[in-house]
Amino acid sequence: MSDDLLQLVTSIAQRARAASLVLSTALTSAKDDALRQLASLIDTSHAALLAANQKDLASPEAAALTAAARDRLTLTPARLKQLAESVRAVIALPDPVGNVLEEITRPNGLHIRKLRVPIGVIGIIYEARPNVTIDCAVLCLKSGNACILRGGKECFHTNTALAALIAQALARARLPADAVQLIPTTDRAALTALLKLDTLIHCIIPRGGEALIRFVAENSTIPVIKHYKGVCFVYVDAAADLAMAEKITLNAKVSRPSACNAAEQLLVHQGVAAKFLPAIARALLAQKVELRCDAASAAILAREQLPTTAATTADYTSEFLDYVIAIRVVESLDDSIATINRDSSNHSDAIVTADSKAAHRFLAEVDSATVYWNASTRFTDGFEFGYGAEIGISTDRLHARGPMGLRELCTHKFVIEGTGQIRP
Repeated sequence: MSDDLLQLVTSIAQRARAASLVLSTALTSAKDDALRQLASLIDTSHAALLAANQKDLASPEAAALTAAARDRLTLTPARLKQLAESVRAVIALPDPVGNVLEEITRPNGLHIRKLRVPIGVIGIIYEARPNVTIDCAVLCLKSGNACILRGGKECFHTNTALAALIAQALARARLPADAVQLIPTTDRAALTALLKLDTLIHCIIPRGGEALIRFVAENSTIPVIKHYKGVCFVYVDAAADLAMAEKITLNAKVSRPSACNAAEQLLVHQGVAAKFLPAIARALLAQKVELRCDAASAAILAREQLPTTAATTADYTSEFLDYVIAIRVVESLDDSIATINRDSSNHSDAIVTADSKAAHRFLAEVDSATVYWNASTRFTDGFEFGYGAEIGISTDRLHARGPMGLRELCTHKFVIEGTGQIRP
């Protein structure tokens, strides 16, 4: 690594740390003003943003992407409109900074308050996801954190254009320009340097494929909040409303297969398999979904002359991020719970059933960040949870789990007021 590159990254982190100290006490009105300015700038900059995005889509890096990854990279007028609305949704959310979490007065008269405060400086490492540039910037800003953004080569022009709008919004709101910074190079050495600056950066959040997240986790000296992959399950119980199960399964798989909350695995109770599987198979095949089946499900579908592929062991733990789903027949609710706890990535898993006792067992015993009863896994999303947006979906247990919104971007500190007390 060159000295110039190390100096560049270190300078960015130093300036972010200085900005974080200012931002931590910024008024809510000032932070909301910056967000309001940003939403307006997105609305009036469609042409420039789409032009930058087209440069990225025409690059060799974009050409090498899968169809699902290319979809994540692509901006459209509708997606830009949604992006601006997500910024406005964050404006409407309460500012978490300064919330009193606990308050007590000790027998010696000390008054102790536990307050919610920003983490400080957050580094976000991501791939072909231009929406992450905006989502992370606005959530960090509203929660009083400075952030350093490092996107992938395939999204460089789009990220640069979005970062320029963020800088304009900060300037208009008279907030530190260094509160949101984009690493201005795609050199992998810059990422390696960033991950070692643990005296200046307080948290790293990687968003992207499993390889990126493992690289970050293995090379960072800074705490990392991560999810490696989204191997999400839908379990159709013996007591399921099969029309509902079909609708939920179809939505969970095909509404956006490239999303980490898309269903990759379908488990069907043996008591309803013969009736349910042909119907859901036809619906999935109509959407060009490949069915990778175990022997039991393949036999049922073969009788209906429906095409399947024999599943491999690896398929049962795979995040396809594509029009592919693995299907298994299970003997019982116990079998489904054990299978999910063994093979899922602890992200999002759903049961479809009219049996409330079975549902409550599933919700209690499946060890995942989000669990659903009669709803699609596709709802695991900060916007859908009412967070306005999300900075990521954590499958960790410390310090956050599931969609991470404003409160998850805060830590706490203790503020103690006395009248001259000393410890005996």
